[in-house]
Amino acid sequence: MRLPAALVPLVCLSAAAAPQALAPVAAPAFRWTGTPTQGGLIAGTVPAGSVAVTLDGQPVAVEADRFIAGFDRDAGAQAMLVATLADGRRITQPLAVAPRAWRIERLNTLPKFPAPDPVMAQLRPAELAQIAAARAQVTDATGWRQTVRWPAIGHISGLFGAQRIYRGEPGSYHSGIDIARPTGTPVVAPADGVVILAADHPFTLEGNLLMIDHGHGLNSAFLHLSRIDVRVGDHVRQGDPIGAVGATGRATGPHLHWSLRWRDARLDPLLVAGAMPGV
Repeated sequence: MRLPAALVPLVCLSAAAAPQALAPVAAPAFRWTGTPTQGGLIAGTVPAGSVAVTLDGQPVAVEADRFIAGFDRDAGAQAMLVATLADGRRITQPLAVAPRAWRIERLNTLPKFPAPDPVMAQLRPAELAQIAAARAQVTDATGWRQTVRWPAIGHISGLFGAQRIYRGEPGSYHSGIDIARPTGTPVVAPADGVVILAADHPFTLEGNLLMIDHGHGLNSAFLHLSRIDVRVGDHVRQGDPIGAVGATGRATGPHLHWSLRWRDARLDPLLVAGAMPGV
């Protein structure tokens, strides 16, 4: 996402830390582009002189006064950015997080869980541990500064946030975007990054799984690949080929499942990358 041009006007200075001055002093402000919304991402600058920034109490990485922050699919209606200045003042920026309507499919004749799969039960814990370890890595990636692009161009066959309700019990929602393309279609890096996971064998659900860290908590995952063309530790540039579309893992046909996260917040690629070009 590009840096903002406009100033967001609402800024609150903590009363307990308000500067003692005879004349009014203009407080520095947060600036950002993007809209705080469920599944959305904002990017901008923090108040000048900030030494620490948090979103809802959790630290936010800042570099040269620049930051990004994301909002989960199920984020609440309110969030709070707080900057602490070198002189001890705290600048607070309330955020109204816009709700969204999700595609919900109700299946009243099917149970939530299919028959237990003993093979998956055996393999899945180790796979989840690998994914968690990959996401915990901190790299020198700088792709978070860029405008994120689509890793493949094609028909969107699955929307972020869609969910099924089985006999009144919610199933997991769709955590990414599905792009229907033939097996072997090239997949490219949506932004600069560092490869943090390149599965050496198909995972039970994800198939051939590739994950790239873009820095500052932002990372991509690419599922069901027919092949992976990069290795863990590789630095990739935006637009570099990284693999190919496939149907490995639990997939009913060849497609790319692309998911984005900022820390633990699952993001909608349609909001981050914009409309699919040519579609």
